[in-house]
Amino acid sequence: MPVPPSLKKAATWIDPLVAMIIGVLVLGLLLPARGGFADGLDTVTNIAIVLLFFLYGARMSTSEVWAGLKNWRLQGSMLASTYVIFPILGIAVTLLPDSVVAPDLQTGLLYLSLLPSTVQSSVVFTSIARGNVAGAICGATVSNVLGIVLTPVLVGLLIVGTGQQGGSGGSGVLDTLLMLLVPFAVGQVAERWIGRWIRAHKHLTRFTDRTTILLVAYGAVSEAQVSGAWSHITAFALVILLAVCAVMLAIMLSLNWWAGARIGLNREDRIALLMCGSKKSLATGLPMASVLFAPAVAASVALPVILFHQIQLFTCAILARRLAAAEPEGVQLPA
Repeated sequence: MPVPPSLKKAATWIDPLVAMIIGVLVLGLLLPARGGFADGLDTVTNIAIVLLFFLYGARMSTSEVWAGLKNWRLQGSMLASTYVIFPILGIAVTLLPDSVVAPDLQTGLLYLSLLPSTVQSSVVFTSIARGNVAGAICGATVSNVLGIVLTPVLVGLLIVGTGQQGGSGGSGVLDTLLMLLVPFAVGQVAERWIGRWIRAHKHLTRFTDRTTILLVAYGAVSEAQVSGAWSHITAFALVILLAVCAVMLAIMLSLNWWAGARIGLNREDRIALLMCGSKKSLATGLPMASVLFAPAVAASVALPVILFHQIQLFTCAILARRLAAAEPEGVQLPA
């Protein structure tokens, strides 16, 4: 299937969103929000998060989700990769010595492992690699819908519930469900009336995505800077964090490609599993972190999510192009 030019353009090596986030991080370090401005920023950010998840619900056709679920083997393997295998890997990372990865960054890596898959980049790279695009759309969509509930619950069980730094326990999970799930459910109800219009104006959701992420990133860094939460993060810690993120991604890519063959998926479905089962959503992860964690903690938690996002874009762009150029018979995962 020919790849539309817009999809090729989307699979860039330098993600503009990450570039904007880096700019906002620098702004938060140099000019952090304080006092009344910080309070106002927090209110605006909460409103943006509610609006974002309302739009997620309103733009998503329930019938499309059910249609994609027919491929139960592919969808089940995607969900298992996202919400079972990846969290196990995240738990394993927390066993690293504190001298190697600081406890707050371990919490961030565990939180990363509990997030849903991406939608846009998973679909883009699946298409470029000539995989099952319809399966990728459904799998990534279902992953995000379930993530609105599963991620807060898993955070409550594996992070807050184990005494690691986090939010406010069960009330934090309840607050998250109210801020994320309720707007999403209202959006699903409204989909029959406004869904077509929202899908026709994709720039609206894209703008809300980016604005919310930038607000969350600036607020988290500002709080971290004012409270001194990042004072202990050294250049060495950043290098180690990058290495751990890269290893986590490599493990998930290898496992998904291997598992796809073992359960009998065809090449197109294996590519969809490879791309969807190895990614984590920055667009969902940062807003959720601002609700689930205290602001100073959210800043450290957000750092692994941001770094992993960029690494997965670099890596999957290379894989997608190599898979697209490979012969259908006997395709192997590029080293």
